[in-house]
Amino acid sequence: MKNILLTATDGKKFLVDVFGEEQNIKHGIIVFAHGFKGFKDWGTFPLIAQTFADNGFVFVSFNFSHNGTTISNPSAFDDLEAFGNNNFSKELNDLGVVIDYVFDKIVSKVNLPVFLLGHSRGGGIAILRANEDERISKVAVWGSVNQFGKFWKRDEMERMKRDGVIYISNARTNQQMPIYKQLYEDYENNIARLHIPNAVKNMKQPLLIVHGTADETVPYSAATEMHDWNANTMLIRIENGNHTFGGKHPWLEKTLPRDTLSAIHGSTKFFRE
Repeated sequence: MKNILLTATDGKKFLVDVFGEEQNIKHGIIVFAHGFKGFKDWGTFPLIAQTFADNGFVFVSFNFSHNGTTISNPSAFDDLEAFGNNNFSKELNDLGVVIDYVFDKIVSKVNLPVFLLGHSRGGGIAILRANEDERISKVAVWGSVNQFGKFWKRDEMERMKRDGVIYISNARTNQQMPIYKQLYEDYENNIARLHIPNAVKNMKQPLLIVHGTADETVPYSAATEMHDWNANTMLIRIENGNHTFGGKHPWLEKTLPRDTLSAIHGSTKFFRE
């Protein structure tokens, strides 16, 4: 099912896809959270979703309500105002709305476990959500951040505080994408809820960390740090893997990159056990 319409806690509409048939579920339901400047139909994501579905899972992916895409054009950043007003609390709440939908529409029929899978910033959101939602059985993160704000540049933060906004370039689309000061304020005002290190240390669910050693966006050390914070974690090292595990947008191939397949294989084994 493509482009199911859900409503965020602030009233904004966003889209959800469900891959797989209920009668073919063997292992559970995976809810996938994309990362910064990502969207559910980015590059390899639909093929990843179908691969998990072919392996006995229902795979649920969605666009965060303020990721900059629109209902009419879910694969382009047509709403930069929404993008600029996105923050971690909104994404955490969006994921909660999707999880509620999954339990209402799917788990009520098949009564199988629900897992979270997050990429990059979405990995941090998945960890935070699982730490406050006992309905989640396991979490896997790919190329995940391990602390919001860790790589914010001091001069950019000073400019944001002074001007109320900074702009980042999207190399793929050549857009100048705004980030308003409210992102920083949301993090500072909700640090107890949004602090990933504490969530990793406190979370009770098993956590799988998959990370490429050549990740150009989030260094591999972020994965090893998380692994050290909690004995109930597993770490899969993708040798020379980059941040997208070989994927790019658009992805025109019919097969997935080797590193993506390795991440899927490890995650599938983890969720099944």
